[in-house]
Amino acid sequence: QVQLVESGGGLVQPGGSLRLSCAASGSISSISLMGWYRQAPGKQRELVASITSGGSTNYVDSVKGRFTISRDNAKNTHFLQMNSLKSEDTAVYYCYLKALPRGVLVGVRDYWGQGTQVTVSS
Repeated sequence: QVQLVESGGGLVQPGGSLRLSCAASGSISSISLMGWYRQAPGKQRELVASITSGGSTNYVDSVKGRFTISRDNAKNTHFLQMNSLKSEDTAVYYCYLKALPRGVLVGVRDYWGQGTQVTVSS
């Protein structure tokens, strides 16, 4: 079974930095997309950043220039480096994986981490 384990969340002051990690394990054949979502209280979940198997990245406008998504393919792990954090970044962050599980030829599936709290406050 495929599982995603997140780490790196916490409390940080405005202007500070955090690095989130998402480690995938289990019966994965190939990965097509890695990403990070976040959800603040009373708001819809939004895609913050993503990276394709080819290395193309995408960011929501509000984090461009501050956040960087990266990956370690050998370890099936992806990261979110968050710099110059603002109070508006406070949310639960969920790692995301779109992957083809072993045992099937077609049919990618979506996998989610458990979520990690990021709080930006003075």
